Amino acid sequence: MNAPEEFTGERYLPGIVGEIAYEHCHRYAFARRFAGGKRVLDAACGEGYGAALLAEVAMHVTGVDVDGPVVAAASGRYGGRSNLVFEAASVTKLPLRDASVDVVISFETIEHLSAAEQPQMLAEFARVLAPGGLLVLSSPNRPEYSEARNYANPFHLCELDRDGLSARLDAFPARHWFAQRRYLGSAIWSEFAGERFEALSGSAARVDRARAPTAMYFIVVAARDAEALPVDPPALSLYADGDDSEWARVDREAREVLRLDALLRARDEELREQRRHGSELRAMVDHRDRVIAEHDRVRAVLRSELDKTFDGERAAHAAERERLLRQVEAQERIVAYRASVRWWFKLPFVRARRAWTRIRTA
Repeated sequence: MNAPEEFTGERYLPGIVGEIAYEHCHRYAFARRFAGGKRVLDAACGEGYGAALLAEVAMHVTGVDVDGPVVAAASGRYGGRSNLVFEAASVTKLPLRDASVDVVISFETIEHLSAAEQPQMLAEFARVLAPGGLLVLSSPNRPEYSEARNYANPFHLCELDRDGLSARLDAFPARHWFAQRRYLGSAIWSEFAGERFEALSGSAARVDRARAPTAMYFIVVAARDAEALPVDPPALSLYADGDDSEWARVDREAREVLRLDALLRARDEELREQRRHGSELRAMVDHRDRVIAEHDRVRAVLRSELDKTFDGERAAHAAERERLLRQVEAQERIVAYRASVRWWFKLPFVRARRAWTRIRTA
């Protein structure tokens, strides 16, 4: 068994869930009603799961794809069935004889070819189809698939709208057109057999007959002659995978949304609490700043008053010091004078004058 092919988006692989699985699997399930007991070509069969589904009801199925390794993997996976073979070839040059198949299935192939190659493919389909044969072909509706979604599929070379696809199918003028689009709603089945159906849409206020949705993909059942077309094509075909994987995915996503919403609410509450705490901290900081500012103001006033007091005291101390210095200097001069020779000559006269002054006074 070959290693599993990597999913790139170019072709559907079994095991991939979601919208792509519904679209691709439904197309093959829808085509089985036209393949019963017939010789079938599955053009651009890819991984081969669709050809295997067709082989369950067809007389014989040939799966053709241009990718050799993919064809080899399909042969290894499904080649044990006696009515199913795979061949590597281009859809513009099919390895089949003229008029050798009754039904050609070509799902999501035409848009992968260039505008010049598309007519070549359809000419090959016409060549290998037996008289009264059917072509069952699907193609994305370019205005809805790409333009409305602003989407560019890198694997699509030439997408068509309805008019463009219709022009390509000139060799198959008899056609039944079907529109495919994934649909979510509610289904009610009758227990007895039958294909009558009703389609409704509305709300709690009003209910009307449902209009067909705009096609995301066109599916065309075409033939050269109107007599070859099936007389009882289904008006509605519903499909759901057996595991309800898409609903399981939606349910998981809904639970995840609820979980994330709860986390978001918890985060918002935490943010509110942080904002409240932050407001309290800002108020405390503002109060602290006001207290500090007041303390700074009082300290500045006290420093100014102390500076004034110290300046006055320093001036008084300086004056007293200057006075004392002058006294010391005077005493030093006296001492120095009395220690001189002149003083000792003058001293007897000074003493006599003082004595005469005391006598006179007495």
